[in-house]
Amino acid sequence: MFEAVIGLEVHAQLKTKTKAFCGCSTEFGAQPNQHICAICLGHPGTLPTLNQKVVDFAVAMGLATNCSIRSHSRFSRKNYFYPDLPKGYQISQYEDPICFNGSIPIELEDGTIKNIGITRIHMEEDSGKSIHDLSIDTLIDLNRAGVPLIEIVSEPDIRNGAEAYTYLQQIRQIVMYLGICDGNLEEGSLRCDANVSIRPIGQTAFGTKTEIKNLNSFRNVEKAIAYEIQRQTEVLTAGGTIQQVTMLWDASEQRTKVMRTKEQAHDYRYFPEPDLVPVIIDEEFKKTIQNSLPELPLAKKYRFVSNYELPLYDAAILTDSQDVADFFEATCKELVAQTKERWKLVSNWIMTDILRIISEERIRIHQIQIKPQQLAELVDLLADDVINSKIAKQIFPQLFLGHSAKAIVEKEGLAQVSDTSLIERLVSEIVNNNPDSVQQYKNGKTKLFGFFVGQVLKETQGQANPKVINDILRKKLEEV
Repeated sequence: MFEAVIGLEVHAQLKTKTKAFCGCSTEFGAQPNQHICAICLGHPGTLPTLNQKVVDFAVAMGLATNCSIRSHSRFSRKNYFYPDLPKGYQISQYEDPICFNGSIPIELEDGTIKNIGITRIHMEEDSGKSIHDLSIDTLIDLNRAGVPLIEIVSEPDIRNGAEAYTYLQQIRQIVMYLGICDGNLEEGSLRCDANVSIRPIGQTAFGTKTEIKNLNSFRNVEKAIAYEIQRQTEVLTAGGTIQQVTMLWDASEQRTKVMRTKEQAHDYRYFPEPDLVPVIIDEEFKKTIQNSLPELPLAKKYRFVSNYELPLYDAAILTDSQDVADFFEATCKELVAQTKERWKLVSNWIMTDILRIISEERIRIHQIQIKPQQLAELVDLLADDVINSKIAKQIFPQLFLGHSAKAIVEKEGLAQVSDTSLIERLVSEIVNNNPDSVQQYKNGKTKLFGFFVGQVLKETQGQANPKVINDILRKKLEEV
């Protein structure tokens, strides 16, 4: 029997307005080779200047992941040739990364918390992009060259694809909560490499690892790791040996493929970057960054469970995005009464109707045309039995036009009918007019109860209080 030993290297593209060492824009989606200059093209005689925001963001991520922050770090040149690397080297950090010895707590499927160690977080610049067009040639877009990154390197504490998936999700949530990266895997803002090895259970020494490059989705990370664990297990079980190679994940074939062998691996010949001074971090700077950190996603999730008495599932959905979590809390503050029932109603409306609209229209929650005050008013009307859920669903679309739920109810006469004498009379008429259905109900066909409720709602145009209908109808049917 074997166990897997997995470490992840995650590259997060920092959300700065300009590149790491020059003033070129980092805006995504521009025409190829528009956001370039002599500095990011590596022309002779040009000098890089470090973007202060890069340091701010790196330290913020380090503090958010319980890292030690190095007081004195410096940049190095990582030398290799590739067509989309115009300088012939990448400015990175090597021996003295700015953040080290941290950890991230992740929640496993059984609800337990596991800490994944962080070996290092370092600053570097991105390379350009190669576009392989078989009908023309390999095309090069250098807009991305020089865009700032942080690389987050985990300890080999991950044991399966599900843990890797959860860890990567947690990384994404943290960088988005901090506002340092948009977490968009499709645009390459977040990229992941996985180092995978297996060893006999009980053995402390690591097995031979393979590296899976450029995994661009959570599910691909999980699937690629699961496949590679199975592949290595089959090789060792058959008496073979694992070769240290770099792999690619082929999503179309759902398998890993060899990209290059160890013998072809690069010798990067790191040496200190001579054109950049060391980065000095003092305690006052660290304290300033620490005080600016927001509440982090896992802590917010457990606070929502504790303070709002929400199920863990609801809390996880609501805190996946800080914007959604803020909308939920802003709505709750507007409620006329702070109760578990109303908090759960707010959660339900956001998770079903609002998140559906956001997904369909591909927008952020702050772009949606409904305010927390409007949703809170609708929830209050529902919780106070002024309207029922059917009427609430009918009113909801009108809130996007800026209308008040209370005003709509008053104007259109949609208030719920709770007049017991009226409902008693309607129930009696419906029961008396449907003797066959009553007999079938009494013979055990209990689903007919819904038929009787529906008839009362039909007579009141859906405005009768279902709770009152149920109580009166149940009592009437027992008497017949």
